[in-house]
Amino acid sequence: MNKSIYPCLTLKGKAAEASDFYIQTFGEGKVVQTSAFVVQIELSGQKLMLLNDGPTAAPNATISFMVICETEAETEKYWSELIKEGKAFMALDTYPWSSKYGWVEDKYGVSWQLYTGSKIDTPQKFCPTLMFTGTNAGKAEAALRHYTALFPESNIQGVMKYNEGEGDSTDFVKHAQFSIHNFVMMAMDSSAEHRASFNDSISFVVECKSQQEIDQYWDDLTGNGGKEVACGWLTDQYGISWQIIPALLGKLMSDPIRGQRVMTALMKMKKLIIADLENA
Repeated sequence: MNKSIYPCLTLKGKAAEASDFYIQTFGEGKVVQTSAFVVQIELSGQKLMLLNDGPTAAPNATISFMVICETEAETEKYWSELIKEGKAFMALDTYPWSSKYGWVEDKYGVSWQLYTGSKIDTPQKFCPTLMFTGTNAGKAEAALRHYTALFPESNIQGVMKYNEGEGDSTDFVKHAQFSIHNFVMMAMDSSAEHRASFNDSISFVVECKSQQEIDQYWDDLTGNGGKEVACGWLTDQYGISWQIIPALLGKLMSDPIRGQRVMTALMKMKKLIIADLENA
């Protein structure tokens, strides 16, 4: 499983608490790295970063996590934990696409779609799902084609459009599955009034092996209306946030002697320059 792309959740002051909650809820998890600022965990072999500080926005349903469950009992188990102090967007029930499915927002504001089905079609357990709403509605297919053209080892695994009478435009994506650099994601369009849009509370970290790779992703994702932010962060043309970082950043930051100098240099950058970080 490729671990060079993974989600990052900003949960102010609650990263450690949330990491324990997710490991307890889903099992097959462990803490990989912890500090006052960041906690990195693995769930079923997948990396997930949680930040204690950073962006001020709160998570919303435009980015949720599809959880592939092999049995109804597994789905019900996760639901019983995630619904505590949370709220249901779609009740846990039987639907045409799954014998047991539910969409829930947990107590930290993070959304999960629990799906009972086969891992043959989707071997990755946790799949970020992008919902294109508001001015982005109708752009899901263009976005996934953009991303799969940009990243290596990428492909579109299926695109399903709405049928007549299903409550949305037949040109819109009802469900799509695609892979970027062997990291599975999903996408959908919705013209319903969600009063939410993509924000920087959930971002996607891309670890790069070279400056050329950083430059390529940075230039492409900030183009056509994207925006440079700071410290390796950017937003693309759809408002989705990315962190484009060197793969060796963690090693540089963990050095007890150089770590603070590296952080000082990083804080002055927008796009990260590997040589300047190494020479800090």
